[in-house]
Amino acid sequence: MQNALLQTRKDSKTMATTSSASPPLSALCSPAITIVDQNNASTISTVHQDIIETHIFTRLDGPTLASASCASTHLHALASQENLWTDICHSTWPSTTSSRVRHVISNFHNGPRSFFSDAFPLTIEPVSFGNSSENPPDLPTEIISAVDIYYKKEQIFSKVVETETVSAWFKCSPFRVDLLDPKEAVSTRIPNPDKDDTCRDLEEDMELSWIIIDPIGKRAMNLSSQRPVNVHRHWLSGEVQVKFASVVGGGGIGAATELVQCGVVVTCGGSAKGEMHVREVSLQLEDMDGMYLNGRESLVMLRRGLAGKRRRGKKRESERKKAVAEFLERKRERKERKMRREGTLDTLCVAFGVSAFASSLLFLLFR
Repeated sequence: MQNALLQTRKDSKTMATTSSASPPLSALCSPAITIVDQNNASTISTVHQDIIETHIFTRLDGPTLASASCASTHLHALASQENLWTDICHSTWPSTTSSRVRHVISNFHNGPRSFFSDAFPLTIEPVSFGNSSENPPDLPTEIISAVDIYYKKEQIFSKVVETETVSAWFKCSPFRVDLLDPKEAVSTRIPNPDKDDTCRDLEEDMELSWIIIDPIGKRAMNLSSQRPVNVHRHWLSGEVQVKFASVVGGGGIGAATELVQCGVVVTCGGSAKGEMHVREVSLQLEDMDGMYLNGRESLVMLRRGLAGKRRRGKKRESERKKAVAEFLERKRERKERKMRREGTLDTLCVAFGVSAFASSLLFLLFR
């Protein structure tokens, strides 16, 4: 028994010695795998490009992929693959899977990468064309609206609408883009908005993207705030109106179109089954006097935004909300000044009328 135990211990020592003398790990690796010495400085270029493209870049969102492409010329070349940006555009905005939108995006300077750079929600610095009453050059002859609505990260609505902009009727009529017909409604899984909790959830969990595309000028911009700026229930119909908005700079200083609000209204109502229906999705442009712009004026404002520069930053949504708040404050101030001027004019008119009446009366008495 002791001899057997001693033999077992000897065998164990022999196995340990053999194991310590086994060939290095590199001898067990295939020739295609490169082992990097930990004592040497390694770079991302040591990772095979197929791994970067297939297992790393495909997991990134647009802003992260754009940041990664700035790290080195090697990553920039890999991150410029058109299929990567096509997939990102489609996953970010399902409306871009439309055949017409796909064709338009393919004609952009850098294809889907340029489209993403234009359409991703950023602060826009509009280009100036001088007097707002003048027609800026190269007004779009057609605009395409690509719209996506989400609730709690789940898509509930997606549509593409093409709008012609050359007819006299369009230029003179109030500008308004409606995505749904008056009798059309889109069912959702959201509970009936009769409850106050649902209204609060809509304000917190509904997201919207409204991308305006100029197919001729090959530019795009996202007009909507990602989150609602206001949610309220209509006093008469009981329907809930969710408003998204952004602000575009317009005409000269002091003009009503110095700032223009691009407002998107989503009207939701209940159904017999207890589900919420989307009954209206519309876009209008409003100046600081509270007047809605006509087609020509709206086209001028949209052209300014399309040609403007995109300012990068991490606080895009807060900046848009701040711009909307500034627009509303400026609108309120203009309204108060207008009321004061009208009050002063009314006082002067009354005083002039009384003076004229008194003069006429004195004339009759002392004639």
